[in-house]
Amino acid sequence: MEKKLNQILENVPFEWVTNSSDLSSKVVSVEYDSRQVKNGSIFVALTGQNVDGHRYIKQAVTNGASAIFGSESIDTWNDLPVPYIQVTETRESLAYISAAFFDYPARSMVMIGVTGTDGKTTTSNLIYKILITAGIKAGMISTVNAQIGDEILDTGFHVTTPEAPAIQYYLRKMCDSGITHVVLETTSHGLAQHRVAGCEFDIGVITNITHEHLDFHGSYESYFSAKAKLFEMLSITKKKPGGNFRVSILNRDDQSFINLNQLIITPKIVYSMNEKADLWAEEIAYQNAGIDFVACSDSFRQKVHCNISGEFNVSNSLAALATTVVVLGISPEIAANGISNLESVPGRMQQIRLGQGFLAIVDFAHTPNALEKALKTSRKMTTGKLIAVFGSAGLRDRQKRRMMASVSARHADITILTAEDPRTENLQEILNEMRSEAEKCGAVFNQNLFVIPDRGEAISKGISLANDLDLVIACGKGHEQSMCFGEIEYPWDDRVAMQSALAKRMKIPGPDMPFLPTQIGR
Repeated sequence: MEKKLNQILENVPFEWVTNSSDLSSKVVSVEYDSRQVKNGSIFVALTGQNVDGHRYIKQAVTNGASAIFGSESIDTWNDLPVPYIQVTETRESLAYISAAFFDYPARSMVMIGVTGTDGKTTTSNLIYKILITAGIKAGMISTVNAQIGDEILDTGFHVTTPEAPAIQYYLRKMCDSGITHVVLETTSHGLAQHRVAGCEFDIGVITNITHEHLDFHGSYESYFSAKAKLFEMLSITKKKPGGNFRVSILNRDDQSFINLNQLIITPKIVYSMNEKADLWAEEIAYQNAGIDFVACSDSFRQKVHCNISGEFNVSNSLAALATTVVVLGISPEIAANGISNLESVPGRMQQIRLGQGFLAIVDFAHTPNALEKALKTSRKMTTGKLIAVFGSAGLRDRQKRRMMASVSARHADITILTAEDPRTENLQEILNEMRSEAEKCGAVFNQNLFVIPDRGEAISKGISLANDLDLVIACGKGHEQSMCFGEIEYPWDDRVAMQSALAKRMKIPGPDMPFLPTQIGR
């Protein structure tokens, strides 16, 4: 794809000034990493917590950049041989430049944004599956992957919304392939850092806003404000040929509801598990292989089966039904079939079965709220012991560590604390902090509380302690494919580790336990 710089700048919704009278240079890509710049690339100098992209402008020019966007004064860069465009906010500019380069693909499709602390990925998959079941050509961009027809593209090791150039690239591919509806999982980082600016949302969906990412946002109020941006963006979406919905889907059961309800000016659809709303649930029945309920509104009652266990997936299903049935007009029966057609979501209450007499589950729960819900769900799935294996990430919200240890001490029979992306923090100090809180809540070290730094050994310990009818759940990593020690990402998958531990116990062939540096010296 190729464009002229002046074509990209023609209708961007941000102010800019330049030192160049010639803006006709060709553009072949939009980059924020100088190492990726080639002949004809725009280079956008992002300023972050640790890196200032302005330091790499000269390298970008050497690599062939045809234009530079930055927030530093034009006077600083008057000697550049290519146009320098000064903007106020480089991240927001990156998003709109990317959208313009790819001809604003979101303007040709119905865009559904899903945000929340927990449940985003599951809710996005539920909506996507309903759309596909209804015969709608749909695409999805989640923190796990991008799905464009039969093509599945990996979106990275760790969970956050992709950067703006990648999002707009995926949207252009979707638009060119005839897709009419897109589900975009939208994280707080993606919203706060303007990665989804230019995505022209039609429908905004919230699952919940609980304790998470305060290391990045600083406070719950700032975190809330980041999430709320999704709904504020609905009002600036331009008219589209596919319809103009501009609807917010809100969870009445969540603490965010009152403030969001007051803030949002677009039409709202409200769902609830606990009381009547625009859409609510009745007759909830829990099973090991999912959950059944009746979705109710003033105009229909529909039986629904969700294959993913957990009360919280009733709420996620209601959010998906509100989006597809109430707003998009899909029939309740087709939508219910769509939900039942979703067999699983990677790393979300995912059962690992090798023929053992107890349940072994991998779940992504990495927040206090998600862990509590996962453990409460697990308790309903077993008549035996509940054994929880988890950790808390380094260089992230420190309050979570004690909160999660407290949750497990109160809800699990056995707690096993272990590594979860310690990064450059001292792993033992993280675990000591968690152990201290668990003991305050009544857990007894080396009886129903174990501290095992190596995650593979910790999962193996949980498996070794399980008897028939027990349940072992490893939380925090879910679908993720790596774990970070220092600044190195080591290949890691909890599902493979669980299979390895089970196979070893059962003395049957199985995968090798993935390697982590915590294995050294054991």
